[in-house]
Amino acid sequence: MKLLFVFGAGYSATALARQMDPAEWNVTGTSRAMPQSDSVGMDIHAPIERVQWLPGMPWPDAAYSADALLFSIPPGEEGDYALNLLPKTGIKARWAGYLSTTGVYGDLAGGWAFEDNPVRPQSLQAHKRVLAERQALASALPMHIFRLPGIYGPGRSALDRLREGRAQALVKPGHVFSRVHVADIAGTLLRSIASPNPGRIYNVADDCPCAQSRVLNHAADLLGLPRPEEVPFAKAELSHGTHRFYAESRRISNARIKAELGMSLQFPDYIAGLNAIHSTRSSVSESP
Repeated sequence: MKLLFVFGAGYSATALARQMDPAEWNVTGTSRAMPQSDSVGMDIHAPIERVQWLPGMPWPDAAYSADALLFSIPPGEEGDYALNLLPKTGIKARWAGYLSTTGVYGDLAGGWAFEDNPVRPQSLQAHKRVLAERQALASALPMHIFRLPGIYGPGRSALDRLREGRAQALVKPGHVFSRVHVADIAGTLLRSIASPNPGRIYNVADDCPCAQSRVLNHAADLLGLPRPEEVPFAKAELSHGTHRFYAESRRISNARIKAELGMSLQFPDYIAGLNAIHSTRSSVSESP
């Protein structure tokens, strides 16, 4: 059996574990606390053996013997918490991956972002990600960088925001962004693990960058709810995080994962993704 060890066994890592062949792979991942329930739609019985780990603690023993390492913890002022404690010897891994963000590209005024674009982070969090990326690539690990846009999937989508009354259709002319279904993040990681190319950077996004209002409208139609009233961005009362999000507009190219990893997206756009989430939930709720 091979072992994948994950620093930060959250939403994306759980989706990856679900796609891995249980006859070939064991998955172990860290949590700050051992969870009693999952607030983002993945149950605690996911195929991940969880170990408690906090920044500043030595690496867990299992990480040394892992065949693959995945780093999925939001960085701090000094970069990635786990990479800051990277042991100098004894690491077995033949593949390592760091989950980053497309926020490192900054604002492109709706233009396309490719992996070879210069990074121009604007937010503090994006600056931290650039630092962590450089730290990851400078390490002795066989590292790959995966830049992710807005992530959605079961338990974390426009459908959930509408059900919970948290959806707001902000309208800012010309503003677009990319997104990706969590299952396609997992599929991309699996293909990279099967075909390592250390030092490579990959954008992971679907084929349909667009305004958020289009996504909310489709979700409302699926749920049989009124479409959210559109609110002009200039007149909206926004949190700091939302205001920061709308300060940047870009489209993310996924050409590299298709050309180099042979990735075929399971959910190439938000319509396919939301339809699948809605269909699965409906089937479960209607079952006896």
